[in-house]
Amino acid sequence: MLKRALVVLAATLAMSLATSEGETMENLTVMISGGFSLAYKQVLPEFERSTGISVTTLSGASQGTGPKTIKSQLEQGTEVDVVILSGEGLDELKAAGRITAGSEMKLAGVALGAAVRQGSAKPDIGSVDALKRALTGARMVALPGSTSGIFMKDEVFPRLGIADKVSSKLYARGIESTNALAAGDADLAIGPVSEQVNQPGIELVGPLPDEVQLVQIFTAAIVKTAHNPEQAKRLIAFLASDQTTTAIKNSGMQPAR
Repeated sequence: MLKRALVVLAATLAMSLATSEGETMENLTVMISGGFSLAYKQVLPEFERSTGISVTTLSGASQGTGPKTIKSQLEQGTEVDVVILSGEGLDELKAAGRITAGSEMKLAGVALGAAVRQGSAKPDIGSVDALKRALTGARMVALPGSTSGIFMKDEVFPRLGIADKVSSKLYARGIESTNALAAGDADLAIGPVSEQVNQPGIELVGPLPDEVQLVQIFTAAIVKTAHNPEQAKRLIAFLASDQTTTAIKNSGMQPAR
């Protein structure tokens, strides 16, 4: 009887381990910033359907301060297989030793644009001087709290000589910045075009002038502590394939390939 019980116990444990391993191999966790999110959400169901891999998606800012950045969440122990973020943010993760060497893949590039609340008059931003007038004349300016917002605050505003004039009217809270615009809490937003198209309540004005433009390259990479690096490679290869071209272009981006 004891021998039979031991055999049953061993078989049960083996099945449990096999199930656990199977589940591990068929699940991925991705942490993504806002810039590539629209295209990602459009194509992810096809990846899951065609591969049988279930993907859990978490969000985080490419750069910035506070606990919601991708870097901070990884430092806090959040378990992630793949990160998708701006090239600038990825450089920080690589410097911190968080990324598997050689795993990064450029997915898409996106320019900075300006947006207004739906139905509002669209200001002229076709030149640097026109953009300056639009920024200084706005009641509140919404900015992402990440890469593009840092670029505007640290480089563009000082270069244009308007840092003092706009510093008191900035609304810099990541994806909440577009929500603020839609709600009327701000009347102008600056950020990646991909975060401004197909968003309820707001309308794209157009891209910023070349002189103050930043084209961000959103990139996917495997985290060193990934539980499923092989499945992570499959996801990244899919995101970088021609299967995602339409979704990328529809979200205001250009494929990096």
